[in-house]
Amino acid sequence: MKNASGAQQLALLSDVSSIPTVSVRFQLSQDTRKIGRRHVAEIRQMLAERQAARNDSNLITTPARTNRAA
Repeated sequence: MKNASGAQQLALLSDVSSIPTVSVRFQLSQDTRKIGRRHVAEIRQMLAERQAARNDSNLITTPARTNRAA
């Protein structure tokens, strides 16, 4: 089943009045946007922590140098 008007996506924008083409059925309440933005922030934080852990586990440390000749 094709949608003649094309796909539409929900937006977590703080002010949807600047986008008059958003259908009323797709406009989100302020509370919903706030919860959505918080959820997105939590996901980004989790992904950043995972990436940092990956980066830390991929570090190769070299042995400490001594001033002694071999």
